[in-house]
Amino acid sequence: MAGIEDHFDKAYHGKSVDELAASPVDALKGVTEADGEHLKAAFGIKTVKDLGTNKFFLWAQDVAKQAK
Repeated sequence: MAGIEDHFDKAYHGKSVDELAASPVDALKGVTEADGEHLKAAFGIKTVKDLGTNKFFLWAQDVAKQAK
């Protein structure tokens, strides 16, 4: 799990991968509660797992990789 914790606020350090996945998106460094509310309203994203598995984000990621 090395490096994963670095992406989260300190309050979430020491949590398991499953706990991190179930955490609200504002647990990620740099994501505010307001950002989380916007993601929820726009895409139904509530958790880190939701963010990481959202089809629109995955599609954009595919395009970005191919555009390199």
